[in-house]
Amino acid sequence: MYRAYVTRASSGDLDNTPIIEQILKLRLENAMLLDYNNFSELSMATKMATVDKAVELQEKLCSASWNHAIEDMEDLKSFLKGQGAIEADDLRPWDINFWSERLRESKYDINEEDLRPYFSLPKVMDGLFNLAKILFGIDIEPADALAPVWNTDVRFYCVKDSSSSPIAYFYFDPYSRPSEKRGGAWMSGVISRSRVLSNNGSTARLPIANIVCNQTPPVGDKPSLMTFREVETVFHEFGHALQHMLTKQDESLVAGTRKIEWDAVELPSQFMENWCYHRDTLMSLAKHYKTGESLPEDIYLKLVSARNFRAGSLTLRQVRLGSVDLELHTKYVPGGSESIHDVTQRIAKRGEVIPLLLDDRFLCSFNHIFAGGYAAGYYSYRWAKVLSADAFSAFEDAGLDDSKAVKDTGHRFRETILALGGGKPALEVFVEFRGREPSPEALLRQYGFILPVQPVPTSA
Repeated sequence: MYRAYVTRASSGDLDNTPIIEQILKLRLENAMLLDYNNFSELSMATKMATVDKAVELQEKLCSASWNHAIEDMEDLKSFLKGQGAIEADDLRPWDINFWSERLRESKYDINEEDLRPYFSLPKVMDGLFNLAKILFGIDIEPADALAPVWNTDVRFYCVKDSSSSPIAYFYFDPYSRPSEKRGGAWMSGVISRSRVLSNNGSTARLPIANIVCNQTPPVGDKPSLMTFREVETVFHEFGHALQHMLTKQDESLVAGTRKIEWDAVELPSQFMENWCYHRDTLMSLAKHYKTGESLPEDIYLKLVSARNFRAGSLTLRQVRLGSVDLELHTKYVPGGSESIHDVTQRIAKRGEVIPLLLDDRFLCSFNHIFAGGYAAGYYSYRWAKVLSADAFSAFEDAGLDDSKAVKDTGHRFRETILALGGGKPALEVFVEFRGREPSPEALLRQYGFILPVQPVPTSA
């Protein structure tokens, strides 16, 4: 089954290899017509990163995660031996996912379903809105009477600044309705901030966002109960909405999330996810819907630990995919002596603890870079995590227990990352917030690849 999976669309009339070769050839021709040396340069022309910066990040992550990936594999082998599994001394690629999940269950013993009673939607949203008030000085109030809705489950909210003046609105459509909604979650802009398109032309038209999720609806007196992953998802999509709503750009074409570089647009959303692991924030919203009891401390600690489960191995995999993508769009010569599958094997030799199968043809079904918009951009998955971790570390550096420092840092985040939209290059915006260019160190600390910096004790 595993072999069938990694060799999809790679043989006979359904072999995508020649199609991929043609795609790469045409992309290279397109780039050269526009006076770029390769397609990666063309792709990066509208992104925050440069080719060199993306390659540098991949190399840093590979180096930092390698030993941890080996430790992951040794932990897995030890677990298999303890289980009496015959695969313990000869792990193959198809064994990894199955046994990793068994190890996760054994190590953390967290059942998502058992946690639902601690995450009722009303309490989670109250906690999220309170966090937004603390960080960004905004109040969020129900405003259902101000706008029509397409379903009785949909809520409408008004966002007000510190003077109680409305600055934005948003719809929230939380529950699953399979007959009319696709799965997943997303944020979309309904109306963008604009001065030209306002009614009077003097004050800006206020932005309106739409947040859509697919959570379990309430039943009777029982509220909608969420998994921890769904809590993260709501925080994530709310981060996107904040950037749409708190923009100060008066030109709608660059307001909110519009025209923000592809590899920077996930910064606010992933930044907000970090607060789900902040003890005070999580404990403020994790209350049993019947008893009001807080989430047990040991469960909180397990959630934090499980966040980095096999981080070394997973990072190496993402680096390998990103490296293959950049190699194919930077140095690869279509029709040359090296095939696309040769490139995959060559890069995997320095980026996988367990070698790929020689007949691995995952490229033939790698939709992200050949049909999904991530061509010469797969690195952005980790680039965005670098940005979000680095941004969150600004709050850690200021002191998460220092309410004034958190407020001041949140104000700076709002006035830069959330306010400036696509009207200014993302790198300049980040430097304005952080005081320097992004660094992967915060992400490496978050993953446990490097130790946290300890404060230097002051002398008496």
